[in-house]
Amino acid sequence: MYILQKTMRRTYIFTFLLSSRIFIPPYDLLAKVGQICTKQKQQLEAETEKAKLKSFTAKIIQLLKEWTEAFPYDFQDEKVMKELKEITHRITQCDEENGTVKATITQMTQNLILSLTTRNQFQEIREKFRQPVTDKGTILKSKPQASQKDILSVCCDPLILAQQLTHIELERVSNIYPEDLMQIVSHMDSLDNHKCRGDVTKTYTLEAYDNWFNCLSMLVATEICRVVKKKQRTRMVEFFIDVARECFNIGNFNSMMAIISGMNLSPVARLKKTWSKVKTAKFDVLEHHMDPSSNFCNYRTALQGAAQRSQTANSSREKIVIPVFNLFIKDIYFLHKIHTNRLPNGQINFKKFWEISRQIHDFMTWKQVECPFDKDKKIQSYLLTAPIYSEEALFVASFESEGPENHMEKDSWKTLRTTLLNRA
Repeated sequence: MYILQKTMRRTYIFTFLLSSRIFIPPYDLLAKVGQICTKQKQQLEAETEKAKLKSFTAKIIQLLKEWTEAFPYDFQDEKVMKELKEITHRITQCDEENGTVKATITQMTQNLILSLTTRNQFQEIREKFRQPVTDKGTILKSKPQASQKDILSVCCDPLILAQQLTHIELERVSNIYPEDLMQIVSHMDSLDNHKCRGDVTKTYTLEAYDNWFNCLSMLVATEICRVVKKKQRTRMVEFFIDVARECFNIGNFNSMMAIISGMNLSPVARLKKTWSKVKTAKFDVLEHHMDPSSNFCNYRTALQGAAQRSQTANSSREKIVIPVFNLFIKDIYFLHKIHTNRLPNGQINFKKFWEISRQIHDFMTWKQVECPFDKDKKIQSYLLTAPIYSEEALFVASFESEGPENHMEKDSWKTLRTTLLNRA
């Protein structure tokens, strides 16, 4: 019972701290906490209520501990850190006899500084968004060289590639924080109210993760379209189908969706001669899982199964849950849009924010899983740095592999060639 109460208390604090930023900036909230601390301390000391003062101090420490652990970036500003130091100094005075409070606060402060340092380092070295190949003129004139690497020359085992993709996914989600996700809601409110929030900054971590999904989709399409021989191209398609299936088995739904999206891009989907040689039964199963009908009902069932497996897992391999990030963001968006922030009586609609908080808390739990697979730097380097074609370049490679079959494709191919030749 005590553990359940403690968990509920932590969940309540998390929900409160997460949703409060919709209505009040973190610094202003912390300042109010500071004012309450001063008032309560003076009142309880005057009444010589030591037991109540000790209880109040413990609750403030719990609040600050949960705050600094879950939302460390709220304290990156100097004035916020100054306010935190003033509050901790006041509550330390309530326990000068045994020093327990001081030791707890010291440890909390050290952990906070470590978290801020780690996150700032990530911001400094965040990836430069990779640009796709733009030399379409060269692509028109020549086929890929025989010596040019493809994914199969680097890794021909679908399971290992799926594991390396999972490594990359978990590394990227590890740098996403609750306030990044809640900032989406804040930004939507500012747009609805036709005003620009000065404290809304670009969430580079979300951009980087979304960019990774797009790059993986384009990489899959590039690897398929640039293969010259139909037999090898068929093998490449079947290889990626197997990789996507392994991603599904692991619980890496984001990579699976990116791979399927890459194979459904028009330059790949139109390769009918290639697809006629592909054993598509596995691909049909994957598409069934990602069927968008009924709000992706099949995917949500699979995600729920993976989440339940994760809760009872005995190994890290079974704990992995990486949702389709775009759908996760859309769920938060719709939760925010269909429910009002306030109830008809003017009170905050805490039930709405409790549900949003629950979904974000689940995501935060999943992202903390350590990847159990051995890291292969060679494979990861290829996945992250291999050149990818732009959409135009993909169509060029696709038409060169299998010529246009109808009037629409012939017109598109003719227009594309003219455009690229003029540009060259």
